[in-house]
Amino acid sequence: VMKTAAAETPEAEMPCGPLKIGVIGANGKSGSLIAREAAARGHDVTAIVRRDVETPAGRALVRDVFDLTADDLAGFDAVVDAFGTSRPEDLPLHKRHLEHLASILAGTATRLVVVGSAGSLYIDGDHTTRVLESPQMPEQFKPVASAMADGLDCLRTRGDVAWTYVSPPLDFRADGERTGSYILAGEEFTLNSNGESAMSYADYAIGLIDEIEAGKHVRERISLLS
Repeated sequence: VMKTAAAETPEAEMPCGPLKIGVIGANGKSGSLIAREAAARGHDVTAIVRRDVETPAGRALVRDVFDLTADDLAGFDAVVDAFGTSRPEDLPLHKRHLEHLASILAGTATRLVVVGSAGSLYIDGDHTTRVLESPQMPEQFKPVASAMADGLDCLRTRGDVAWTYVSPPLDFRADGERTGSYILAGEEFTLNSNGESAMSYADYAIGLIDEIEAGKHVRERISLLS
C-alpha cells in the first residue's frame, strides 16, 4: 500500500485534535526525526531522554528508560520507543527495556510504538525463517537484529499492552531524502518496485506518525519501506 505524507493535511487525519506523544530516545537519529515530525503536525510532544540536551520536542522528561514509572507515562496517547544500542555488552537491554515498558503500560490505553528491526521479518510465507537467519542480513548486524527480535518476541506475549512494532527496511538511510511517500507492509520481508528494501529515516518517521494517528495495528508488527 503506497502512502503519502499526512503532514500536509493534518486536519483530515486528526479529527480528535492533537495527541500527546512521548518519544524515548528523542535525541537520537531516528527519535529526533520522529519527534520533529510529530511536532510539525501539531501534536503535544515530550522528549524522554537520559540527558538534558536540546531536543526537537516542546518539552523534555529527563529519565533513563529503566527509571520510568507508570506515573511518568500516564496520560500519553502514545509512547514511541526509539531506544537503541549496539554495544555487545548492552544487547540484552533491547529485550529488558521492553519488558519494563510493558510492565508500566500494562492495562492502560497508551500505545507503545516501537522502532524495530528488519531482521525479524519473515522471508517465507510459513513464517519460519527470518531475515536475520538468511544471507541477506550482513553478519555484523546479526547480533543487534537478534537482540531486537527477542524484544519483539517478548511483546507478542503481552495481551495487556497496546503495542505496535514497526520494522524498517534493511537499507535504513539516516540521511536519506524525505520523499513524503512510503509502502506499508506486514510481517514479511518486502521489496519495492526496484527490488530494494530501502527507506530514509525521514520517510519512516512519516509512516510511524501516520500509524499513531490512524490508531490501527494494535498488538501487531508492521513494516515500512519506500
